[in-house]
Amino acid sequence: MKKLLTGAIGLQACLLLTIAGTAQAQDKPKESYTYSTYHVCDLAQQDRADEIYNQLYKPLYDAAIADGTITAYGYNAHYTGGRWRRAEYSMAPTIQGLLDAGKKMTDQAVADPKNKKLDEEFSKICNQHDDYIWSRIAGSVGTVAPGGASFSTYYVCDAREEQADALVQQVFAPVFDKMVAEGKLKSWGWLEHIVGAQFRRLETMSATDMKSLMEARAAINAAFEDNALEATFTDICDSHADYMWEIKASSP
Repeated sequence: MKKLLTGAIGLQACLLLTIAGTAQAQDKPKESYTYSTYHVCDLAQQDRADEIYNQLYKPLYDAAIADGTITAYGYNAHYTGGRWRRAEYSMAPTIQGLLDAGKKMTDQAVADPKNKKLDEEFSKICNQHDDYIWSRIAGSVGTVAPGGASFSTYYVCDAREEQADALVQQVFAPVFDKMVAEGKLKSWGWLEHIVGAQFRRLETMSATDMKSLMEARAAINAAFEDNALEATFTDICDSHADYMWEIKASSP
C-alpha cells in the first residue's frame, strides 16, 4: 500500500509541475486590478445606504467609466454569507489608476455640502469596512445587470498558492469557460491578493439570477467530485468564506 501511495503522490507531483510550467509558458492575461470595499452596515438602515449609493456614488462611477478613469464597477448586497452587508468595487489597468480614481471620486463626493451630508450619512450607516486590492490571474470578462447574482469565495492559502493558481488556470478554467460559453454563467474570475487582510485568493462567478447561479455552481462541484487535483487545491487553500451577492448596480 505504501508503494502504491508513493507512486500516486509522485504522479500527482509530476502533474503539478507540468501544470505550473504550462501556466508560466502561456501569455499572461491583460493586467487588471480591482479595489473592493466590503461594508458592515446597520441592518435597519442598509436600504437607505443603497438609496444614497444610487443618488451620490453611482453617477460618479458612471462618469469615471465614461472618461476612462476606471474600466468597470459594481455594488452588491449581501444575500448569504458573513458580516459584510454591502460590497462595492472598481477596476482599472493599474493600482495607481485605482488609487487616483478613488481620490478623484471622493473629492467630488464631498465638494458639494449637500453631497457631503449624504456621504456622511452613508458612513454612519455602514460604519465599518474592509479594503482589498485584487489582481486578476484568470477569468472571463462580462457584466451582469442589476438584479443578477454573484458568488464569491474568499480563500486563505499556504505558501503553495502559486500551485493553486496553476490548478485553476489549467484544470478548472476550462470548465468555467464552458459554463460561460453555454450561457450558464455570465462571468467568472480568479484574483490574487495585493492589499488587504487574511484572504489570499478570490474566486467569483456571476449569473443572471440566483437560481441560475446555484445550478451552475452545483454543476461545477459535480464536475470536480473525487478529483485528486481538487483535493490538492483544497489542501493548499484549506480555509474559505462564501458570500452570495445580489447585484444592485454595475457598469453600463
